[in-house]
Amino acid sequence: MANAAAADPRPAGVEAATGVATAPAAEMDGNGPAGTPGGGRRARFGWHGLGRARRIAALVLIGLAALVSLLCVLLVVSAWLEDASINARTGRATAEVVSVAFNRTVVRFDTPDGAVRIPPDGVLYPEGLEQGQLVRVEYDTNNPDLVRVAGRGAYLTYLPAGSTLLGVWAVVLPGLWWLRRPSRAS
Repeated sequence: MANAAAADPRPAGVEAATGVATAPAAEMDGNGPAGTPGGGRRARFGWHGLGRARRIAALVLIGLAALVSLLCVLLVVSAWLEDASINARTGRATAEVVSVAFNRTVVRFDTPDGAVRIPPDGVLYPEGLEQGQLVRVEYDTNNPDLVRVAGRGAYLTYLPAGSTLLGVWAVVLPGLWWLRRPSRAS
């Protein structure tokens, strides 16, 4: 056995099975051998050294940001799917704006079969409409309650959704950095 160790071409301190450098126990503190990045002393940044309250706060921040991100993506996807449905079976009409509120704009229009339609969810993309105004609308002939203002589409959701995503992550990322910094007590 002594001859095998003498014939080993690896330098001292290199593990035979993996080729990974090893260090005596006195030079290690759990973060890696002394002289390596993060080794030789306790790492100053990271999640493991955080207190319980900071870890919980970081998880809450990440969870809320992920939830808002998911909602923004779903908003854009649903607007795109609604537009695809309208584009597949487009009906056109002139509608009167019945009421304008913060959460919806209600319109009334006639379909070719003579039915008067007032969609309960309002009209899609109602920006700039006023009560009493006549406006061209496009609707899904299979679902006449799905109505949008003619010439407008899902692309109008990109800016609000993108701005929301940017704003949320512009707050969350610095917050996470602040939570990961070393506390003054340590």
